[in-house]
Amino acid sequence: MSIAIIFIAFSAKAQDGAAGIEAANSQVRSYFDAGTNLMYGVGALLGLIGAVKVYQKWNQGDQDTSKVAAAWFGSCIFLVVVALIIRSFFGI
Repeated sequence: MSIAIIFIAFSAKAQDGAAGIEAANSQVRSYFDAGTNLMYGVGALLGLIGAVKVYQKWNQGDQDTSKVAAAWFGSCIFLVVVALIIRSFFGI
């Protein structure tokens, strides 16, 4: 008898799952602009760090300066492209 009372109590507190999913969807979409700005900020910081590292290697006369420059530049481009792809994928 007590199990039936527990099931009735749980079913009385149950809510529509679709409404919860839509609320989560709208909340995540509202955070996207702040997340995009954060990614751009991280990209700018990585760009500055990469520029300093490449400059140091260039002044030291290392032969692999172009590889290091390409790697740092590629990581910054990757951050920007990921933000654009996520925006287009989710239709934001």
